Amino acid sequence: MSQSYDDADRQAPLYLRTTEEMLSECSYLGPDAARDVVVTGPQLVSSWVEDDLRPVPDKLYAPKIDGAEEEIKEMTLKRARELYGDPLPEIVAARLKKELDSIINHGFAVLYLIAQKLVAKSLSDGYLVGSRGSVGSSLVATMSGITEVNPLPAHYLCPKCKHSEFITDGSVGAGADLPPKACPRCGTDMAKDGHDIPFEVFLGFKGDKVPDIDLNFSGEYQSVVHKYTEELFGKGHVYRAGTIGTLAERTAYGMVKKYAQERGLTLRGAEVQRLLEGCTGVKRTTGQHPGGVMVVPRDLDIHQFSPIQFPANDKNSATMTTHFDYSSISSRLVKLDILGHDDPTVIRMLQDLTGIDPKAIPLDDPKTMSLFSSLDSLGISAEDAGGSQVGTLGIPEFGTRFVRQMLEDVRPKSFSELVRISGFSHGTDVWLNNAQELIRQGIAEAKDCISTRDDIMSFLIYRGVEPGKAFKIMEKVRKGKGLAEEDEQLLQEHKIPRWFIDSCKKISYLFPKAHAVAYVTMAFRIAFCKVYYPSAFYASYFAVRSKGDFNIDPVLEGPEYLKKLIHELNQKGNEATQKEKNQAGILEIAVEAIARGIKFLPVDLYKSHPQNFLIIDGVKLLPPLSSLEGIGVAAANTLAEVRAQGEFKSVEDLRQRTRVTRGVIYALEKHGALTGLPETNQLSLFDLAN
Repeated sequence: MSQSYDDADRQAPLYLRTTEEMLSECSYLGPDAARDVVVTGPQLVSSWVEDDLRPVPDKLYAPKIDGAEEEIKEMTLKRARELYGDPLPEIVAARLKKELDSIINHGFAVLYLIAQKLVAKSLSDGYLVGSRGSVGSSLVATMSGITEVNPLPAHYLCPKCKHSEFITDGSVGAGADLPPKACPRCGTDMAKDGHDIPFEVFLGFKGDKVPDIDLNFSGEYQSVVHKYTEELFGKGHVYRAGTIGTLAERTAYGMVKKYAQERGLTLRGAEVQRLLEGCTGVKRTTGQHPGGVMVVPRDLDIHQFSPIQFPANDKNSATMTTHFDYSSISSRLVKLDILGHDDPTVIRMLQDLTGIDPKAIPLDDPKTMSLFSSLDSLGISAEDAGGSQVGTLGIPEFGTRFVRQMLEDVRPKSFSELVRISGFSHGTDVWLNNAQELIRQGIAEAKDCISTRDDIMSFLIYRGVEPGKAFKIMEKVRKGKGLAEEDEQLLQEHKIPRWFIDSCKKISYLFPKAHAVAYVTMAFRIAFCKVYYPSAFYASYFAVRSKGDFNIDPVLEGPEYLKKLIHELNQKGNEATQKEKNQAGILEIAVEAIARGIKFLPVDLYKSHPQNFLIIDGVKLLPPLSSLEGIGVAAANTLAEVRAQGEFKSVEDLRQRTRVTRGVIYALEKHGALTGLPETNQLSLFDLAN
């Protein structure tokens, strides 16, 4: 508060008063009139209000799509029969019946169909979609094309005669881990699939939980999907999910200290805490969810559920958001999470650069798998890999120092172990002081440790615990509630190992296995390209994941200079800015690329792409214009557009035609991109004489 407002601290005492206090406040009206205002009047108005009147409807109002139930059922069964044959194997038929009955009986078919249409649109335009959360726990979601994750137990499947063999004892965590096998019926090499994920994790044990289908679309394609959603449901029926920004405790603390300082007050700790608690959580601004979209049925109006507004009251914004925080109405309106993500963008770029179909990449490729436990497939030293003993720099989910250390501890040799590591890294109190110690001490192997919420339910069911009780225990543990005394007694009766019980008690949060499988699938495909298509891998990495942080100038100084610079940045520790931390990671990958024979070229004013790295002669990378410090994406695009109209005659001509800032010109000159270009358009006396 500013000191210019002298009465700022003398505001009216605003709080809810008792009836006696209200009568006292209104005593100037006289006793009868005061009672009418305070008691009789409000009671009369209250009597007019119907008992069941609610400010917001209290059930889910899903958009209607005629025939959604039949369409989902037909497309699911059709795809299942294409893969597994007709009649379907009992394990497949039973799983689909259980899921379809639950989905259709509870009115969720329309939610599945909406997600299916969005994914189909993206795939038709050439962009893979990554699934988030536990939607991969649903075989119907798999068969309808919403997710690539197959939740059935690990199994072989013949693509020719449809013969299948399922491993139902839990001994194999993922189909990709099965050894190669020829079909015993027709001799064809069998496909391998399945990740053994229970359906209950997605829709609850009774199958009545409203499904939350989160999808990761390419960041550069996200706006297209949002527009397509509006086309599906009509303008005026699709809104961005609103958010409410509140005062964080740290910000509130600063405000309280400033308040006291401006007034020369010395506040005791208890008073600081009182003021701090009063400020923390107070609404500060409104905004919009990064990908959340609220859908209103065609026969209803958004105002029946929430007022609407521009995000942060910015009337120049092209989008409208719900005024209510999305979480307060998420169980009333369908919320679609259409999120932007880098992985699908990288996959699309790799596909364009290599011509390889990402879905055709085998998830059991030995050289790719070795990347997660050694540097053998890269042929470089640990010094060139940032000191790491594994080759996952630049691989999503596996490139951070924390996860690389985890890989060094586990040394994974299978796809299912990679899924476990993803679970370890995303959980809370799952790895540190828990699974890590169990593995290091030899008490348990990584394949047995709890890494995802599904592990608990599956582990207990395979050991004879009744499925309903196994589900309830999983739900408690994944939410950090530990084990009740009766739960622990039940586990002991089924001879569950002591280390497993103790591990359950330590966990605060567990990641869903389906989410981990989806992440690892994307990561493995990118890792495959790192092994076999290094130029394409590094070109896509630097273009997509290092936007705004990649600077070509130090890279051109060579690996020794880069290692020295990386050391200096790392020495800053917690004092390093986020940009410096990002730069250190990017430079580590540049060192690795050089060690693998990749050569970085200087920026070329006429040949460099505005934002993407170009591959020259197979092993050379031509950096984009935006890789020069001081040149943003907008300036790079402008340079590219104007140069297409003809070569620049001079630096002056470049400046006049592009209207870029002096900083951009300086960056180009400093880099040497303007070498040979005269300063001005003026003709010399020699030229005039001729």
